Amino acid sequence: MNSKKHYSQKKTENLERFTKINLINSITGYKSANLIASNNKKGKTNLAVFNSVCHLGSEPAMIHFTLRPHTVARHTYENILETKFFTINAITESFIEQAHQTSAKYPKDVSEFEATNLETLYHNNFTAPFVKESPIQIGCKYLNTYEIKENGCLLIIASIEEIFIDEQLISQDGFVNLDKGNIASIVGLDGYYIPKKIARFPYARP
Repeated sequence: MNSKKHYSQKKTENLERFTKINLINSITGYKSANLIASNNKKGKTNLAVFNSVCHLGSEPAMIHFTLRPHTVARHTYENILETKFFTINAITESFIEQAHQTSAKYPKDVSEFEATNLETLYHNNFTAPFVKESPIQIGCKYLNTYEIKENGCLLIIASIEEIFIDEQLISQDGFVNLDKGNIASIVGLDGYYIPKKIARFPYARP
């Protein structure tokens, strides 16, 4: 049996800052890898990589994602509050490096689309841009923000208004086969993986 390294809460707190960040961010496993695209009322676009987008409910269809405390400029959040709309775009193996580059702290007047050579795409008069290269594109409408009192982070709730998916990824029962699209996932803040499906099981009953 492999030996295990033990980190008590005190030992973890005393780790070097980036060692602690890497450890805590990666121990929870694979996370979704998405680009959130938004714009302001003047049409200036913004694009940022997120690993915190999660399903919240199917009826009605909702998602949520988290943001660090709004103590510094958060261009994505500011655009969402201004226009109430944004898009979520799956990241594939083909543009991982460009997607990660959107995490750089560009000035507000610089569009990450232009900085990374990713293309904007607009569907059905939806006001926020989609990422043209993404095989799964979700148009969302902002609903609410909840502050997490324990650390000041923000939980953003949104409804799913539009969905665009490459047809070859969709099974007859609606299941989306992410592995067929080489959809990436994130471990920690900067580790990118391409998972594969092992199995699908029927609804479990006693």
